[in-house]
Amino acid sequence: MGTGHHHGDTGRPRLAVAFGIIAALVVTQAVGTIITGSLALLVDTAHMITDAGGLLLALVAATVMHRPVSDRYTWGLRRTEVLSAMLQAGLLLGVGVFALVEGIRRLVEPPPVAAESLLVFGVIGLAANIAAMVVLASHRRANLNMQAAFIEVLADALGSVAVIVSAVLMQTLGWNRADAVAALVIAAMIIPRTAALLRESFGILLENTPKGVDLDDIRAHIIEVPHVVGVHDLHVTRISSDLPVLTAHVVVEDGCFTDGHTAQMLAQLQSCVAEHFELSIEHSTFQIEPESNRVRENVHHD
Repeated sequence: MGTGHHHGDTGRPRLAVAFGIIAALVVTQAVGTIITGSLALLVDTAHMITDAGGLLLALVAATVMHRPVSDRYTWGLRRTEVLSAMLQAGLLLGVGVFALVEGIRRLVEPPPVAAESLLVFGVIGLAANIAAMVVLASHRRANLNMQAAFIEVLADALGSVAVIVSAVLMQTLGWNRADAVAALVIAAMIIPRTAALLRESFGILLENTPKGVDLDDIRAHIIEVPHVVGVHDLHVTRISSDLPVLTAHVVVEDGCFTDGHTAQMLAQLQSCVAEHFELSIEHSTFQIEPESNRVRENVHHD
């Protein structure tokens, strides 16, 4: 028994625009990489390719994640959001590791780089990424899928800044190792963010308790409801980043089953978890049990 839940804005039109911008930029920067021979631009272009692929994944996920439920998929396809975010993070992590390894190698043996051309392509990349960020910014917290897409574009914008700085240093100081340093900076920006995103994605798939949810606090609040004598098998998980669900067995006084009080209690319990905690849980399922059933039910877990 549970309350209804709503489906948020998937951000699909914004994702489509951002994908178009980044896809066009991939082609531009690939040409720039060939012209300049820059590792930083190569890494940034590889990052752009994963960005484009990630945004395409995000766009597909945004298209299918809110399709109607069915007998086969009783939660619909909400978890495509999590799978998409995890794949995007995996791609970005691969780029970050490559940048780290290749950057160290080029610090030892820095190759020649066309700094003037590199600066031009860096500025183009930054402008395009800022445009994509503006498109995604207002909905970046809508769900995990949009969050992953925004992080990709943000990291790429910072990568473009690193490319520009390295080009300026090479032009003004003749320091060719600046290109390798820029690649290492990009890697340092990518790896921690993608690790955090992977951790959150795996956490949802493994049905961990959402951050900020205190089960003891929820249990204590439920027990405060009149006629409740115990709570067990309490679980709070997420189907997707924006769909938390709660299930619990609530033990009540035997008299509630004879005076018709259970329906009123159910409404109180649902209101309790939907309104009194930092994470509003709109979809809750309670199994209400008589106190006398405790003797028969010997096997359960908290």
